[in-house]
Amino acid sequence: MDPKVIRRHAGTWFNLIGYQVVWFTVVIGAGHGRPGWGLVAGALFVASQVAFSRHVVRECGLLGMALLIGTAVDGVPSMLGWWHYASPYPALPPGGAPAWILVLWLSFATTLSRSMAFVRGRPFVAALLGAIGAPMAYLAAAHGWQAVILPASSVPAVLWLGVTWGLALPLLSQMAISPSATRQS
Repeated sequence: MDPKVIRRHAGTWFNLIGYQVVWFTVVIGAGHGRPGWGLVAGALFVASQVAFSRHVVRECGLLGMALLIGTAVDGVPSMLGWWHYASPYPALPPGGAPAWILVLWLSFATTLSRSMAFVRGRPFVAALLGAIGAPMAYLAAAHGWQAVILPASSVPAVLWLGVTWGLALPLLSQMAISPSATRQS
């Protein structure tokens, strides 16, 4: 097999597995009121992905947009009291999205040029995946590890997540650089 192909697939697998490790580390830590290790894991993961990108400026632009979107998607409902976080501090802005959830947004954004590159150029697929996958992930974080505390009737929260992620994922995937433009680890 061609070494370039092996390197590209190794980077994709590293991205996929690395993101899952970060997700579990962050969510479980936040659920136990100790998000520190998750923040460190997420920061190291994001830094490794940026380091292996051929287009660092574009990658950082995607990360910046993910941070802005994440601040709104997770901060607005928190500030309105629609849901609460088990480990809410530090948050941007105060009462909004905690740092650990923003690290998840940054980590997820790195997948859009790598392990989730299949959604790039497919806005309907991205919207559907965001609208279904995000609420499932938040419900798992809420019910499995109590990282997010949803109200007794979580329908409005789930609808918020479905709609906002259904809009955010196509936007972010359009900003993602093509997989061939990234150097894989």
